[in-house]
Amino acid sequence: MHRPQALTTARPAGVAPTRAQEATPHGTQGPQPCVRLRPWVALRPRILALACAALLAASLPLAAATPDTASVASLPARAWAVDCAKNEVLVIEHPDSYLRYRQHEISDRGDQLRDQIETPDGSVARLIERDGRPLTPDEDAAERDRLNYLLTTPSAFARHIKNEQANKKMGTDLLQLMPDAMLWSYAPNQPQLPSQSPSQPDAHASDAPPLIVLDFKPNPKWSPPTMPSEALTGLEGRVWIDPRSRRMVRLEGDIFQPVNVGLGMLGHLYPGGKVLLEQTNAGGQRWIVEHIDMQFALRVLMVKTVKLHTRYDAPPANFQTIAPMTYQQAIKTLLDTPLPTH
Repeated sequence: MHRPQALTTARPAGVAPTRAQEATPHGTQGPQPCVRLRPWVALRPRILALACAALLAASLPLAAATPDTASVASLPARAWAVDCAKNEVLVIEHPDSYLRYRQHEISDRGDQLRDQIETPDGSVARLIERDGRPLTPDEDAAERDRLNYLLTTPSAFARHIKNEQANKKMGTDLLQLMPDAMLWSYAPNQPQLPSQSPSQPDAHASDAPPLIVLDFKPNPKWSPPTMPSEALTGLEGRVWIDPRSRRMVRLEGDIFQPVNVGLGMLGHLYPGGKVLLEQTNAGGQRWIVEHIDMQFALRVLMVKTVKLHTRYDAPPANFQTIAPMTYQQAIKTLLDTPLPTH
């Protein structure tokens, strides 16, 4: 199965450009859209995909135990949506859980690999490879300048975290809207993913029950309460759910009809866009987005049409659970880690 890889990152808001930032355009946190758009599309891609994918909302049954075939058939599909909306918020917030991992991003800015550390203060990341090669001395010096600026300028990091928290709130707000924004139904014949089918069980869960598969489409009786939520009216697709952990495993979505945002004055999404999102268990109760592939065309402010194709990959094998640390400690840890040489 094709594995999507990567999403784009922008420099933290409010941070003055340095020699480093002029040389290497990237930020301290996970993937972000490759152009500065309005907030409804400027969500951090993992959160935007979760929001588009808040279809995740379709992820769980109301019962705590793994349902059998008969009980699944008796549950309204929307019942899974209500529980999932509550559960998937933890993917965005993940309280008291901190990871270090590498994230691979591919966008119009190129191919970038980052070393990321999550902290109670927020996440920080260091660029460690570009276009599949080690950084040049100038690129590494630029990245060190950027991180040292955050280290010595708390107000710059605070502005970055403020934006991060606003993005998280937007994502969680959209998740809470999903049960009503969509019409849910069981996918005919419950088609399984290859790695999750009974004939080819998942390597780390050989006794895993079949996934629950739901289809979704916009609810014509639902009215978006916010501009960000207007994008949901053009999205339809399918989700695969692990009935034991009550988590979404995969989401496939299509922009099947045009969507005007702010009556078309702020933005217009063209049909034909696609969203692919996959989640995985990173250990214990912690789940994380491991793959995203997003393609869509957007007209901004009735003037410029932008075609975006951003991909993100965070291979589960490199997830490392870490103890809480301050963002300053995280930055120092990143700077003290030798760069890859291959």
